[in-house]
Amino acid sequence: MSKKFIGIFIMIISLVMVAPLSAKGPRGGKQDQSPVVLTEAEIQNIKFMRQEEKLARDVYLTLYHEYNTPIFLNISKSEQRHMDAMKRLIDKFKLQDPVSDDTIGVFPISKGDDTDFNDLYNELVDRGMLSYCDALQVGIDIEELDIEDIENALLIEDVKAQAVIRVLNNLLNGSYNHLRAFTSRYEANCE
Repeated sequence: MSKKFIGIFIMIISLVMVAPLSAKGPRGGKQDQSPVVLTEAEIQNIKFMRQEEKLARDVYLTLYHEYNTPIFLNISKSEQRHMDAMKRLIDKFKLQDPVSDDTIGVFPISKGDDTDFNDLYNELVDRGMLSYCDALQVGIDIEELDIEDIENALLIEDVKAQAVIRVLNNLLNGSYNHLRAFTSRYEANCE
């Protein structure tokens, strides 16, 4: 090999090694360095789902204390993880957390809220306290409500932030799993 060829080869390797990788995306295109700005729909969905996940967790913990069955405890732990995922979005996008009080059954009412989570919590717990089968039906109802709300949130054209879409899809998968668990337990014990 000639010295000239070796010199050119070393220069090419040096240029490749020194090229600023941060300016390139995974496919060689430039990465978008602009910050993600959430739409109003995304902000409202994040806040609403944070409260709805707390509602599910609180109802399941209350029913667990009444019936002492693992299904309510296990799914309440999963709901806590869902709450935490929504909190991470709240923190990431510097939003005001609607869950200012983590006490079971306490839901601060914010301006513009269409849903009174306090009333919903009391209604669901009252129904669940009628019997174990009623409690399982409450679990089914909560998960069906969660699924409907998450699917509606994902259908809104203004929901574009990939982080929000990813978290909502994870919550949706979890809600389907919870629904299957409550339904199978209901069918085994209550039909």
